[in-house]
Amino acid sequence: MRELGSKASPTDLIEVDGQPIGRALRHRYVMFHKPSGCVTTRSDPEGRRTVYDLLYDDDRVLHTVGRLDWDSSGLLLLTNDGELTHRLTHPRYGIQKLYRVATKPWPTEKYMRLIRRGVELEDGIAKVKKAKYLHADTCELTLGEGRNREVRRIFETLGCEVLYLCRMQFGPLTIGTLREGAARPLKDDEVQRLRDAVGL
Repeated sequence: MRELGSKASPTDLIEVDGQPIGRALRHRYVMFHKPSGCVTTRSDPEGRRTVYDLLYDDDRVLHTVGRLDWDSSGLLLLTNDGELTHRLTHPRYGIQKLYRVATKPWPTEKYMRLIRRGVELEDGIAKVKKAKYLHADTCELTLGEGRNREVRRIFETLGCEVLYLCRMQFGPLTIGTLREGAARPLKDDEVQRLRDAVGL
């Protein structure tokens, strides 16, 4: 039926762009350990590998919850739950993300103190929830906002080169032992913890 005003019976199957509508959408939630060297988009004009090249066919219809840079790795969530995605990415809900970072020169406690005070970027002061020096060239930052390339820009402003950046935690979920390039469905309790974190 292509004419305006066409009517359908309750038993008709209605499709838009080949996808059936009018039935309850079954939500799906996936955790993916994104490797560096791929973009978080469905396609790339430069022909670079995308996260969708690495996913199972059933997961390629999902959208990403936020992004990770081409040269960053770590925990990436995918779903078809639009309301949850909106809340997880909206600044109002302040969902925290933990990043493990290696830099040159080493991100010593001196740098951590500067970061805790706030670093002036071109789009405003970057404020972190936590900044912890771990060992050698490695530290951890926890942010409650998601500005573009924020972690990298913080260190670049301080004169540090980022050698490695991995998101270890997104809200209440951690990447755990999920190997790089692998994906798995979220467990029911993990989905509930995400929903609880944003008041759903």
